[in-house]
Amino acid sequence: MDNRPIGLLDSGLGGLSVAKKVIEKLPNESTVFIGDNAHMPYGDRIKEEIIELVRKSVQFLLEKNVKLIIFACNTATAMAMSTIQAEIDPQIIGVIQSGSLAASRTTKNKKVAVVSTKATAESHAYAKEIRFRDPEIQVTELAAPKLAPLVEAQKDHETNLKVVKESLTPLQGKDFDTLIMGCTHYPLIQKEFKEAINDKNVTILDPADQVAQYTFNVMRRDGLFSDGNEKVSHEYYTTGDPTSFDHLARTFMDDATLTSKHVDTENE
Repeated sequence: MDNRPIGLLDSGLGGLSVAKKVIEKLPNESTVFIGDNAHMPYGDRIKEEIIELVRKSVQFLLEKNVKLIIFACNTATAMAMSTIQAEIDPQIIGVIQSGSLAASRTTKNKKVAVVSTKATAESHAYAKEIRFRDPEIQVTELAAPKLAPLVEAQKDHETNLKVVKESLTPLQGKDFDTLIMGCTHYPLIQKEFKEAINDKNVTILDPADQVAQYTFNVMRRDGLFSDGNEKVSHEYYTTGDPTSFDHLARTFMDDATLTSKHVDTENE
């Protein structure tokens, strides 16, 4: 048994899509979430810069005495996970492996599209992971740099739909039956994704579901479940503006009392 909290990090608000699934799957576990809103989006940055930013968030979570860390960010997983896992003891769980597993099990015609940030797309992390599981699967990778900032900007539905449609235009004519939302921000605009794709034969995957299940499996294997006797708490931190963070977070997490705190990881 281990009553320490689960740590989660993201470049911004998107990782809440993972946090929500983890909390639902593991209701007896406490969590600590940090969104690096002051430095998002990560997807337009170079690898070394991303690693350093993620390292600071990891250090913050370690100071919170977390028992494992979930990289609730595809770009962080693609660019920094292997480097930082070699530096720390707690296990790191990433979203790309989970999303790739789900896609390989879902596709019927062995054609998968992945929409992500520029950094994730250029890393080809999803293509490598999916083909590792099934070399016959054809993977189309599309960078959509406007989408993560769109979520953070909290625009209206019509504006969101217009930008999503424009971003997904290169996928027109592609014969895929499975689409991975390869950025944890995207589930917050999943409705717009469905409208833009407008094809009932295409399955849109949110890797967060698989991440939650994998986290459960790891904790069961390693004896990391809490004993259930301590009060469960969920802490939220942002390097950006807490008021802006809370506005969207409360709606998405369905928690009107959710309150985040500002943290300056530059001075941690």
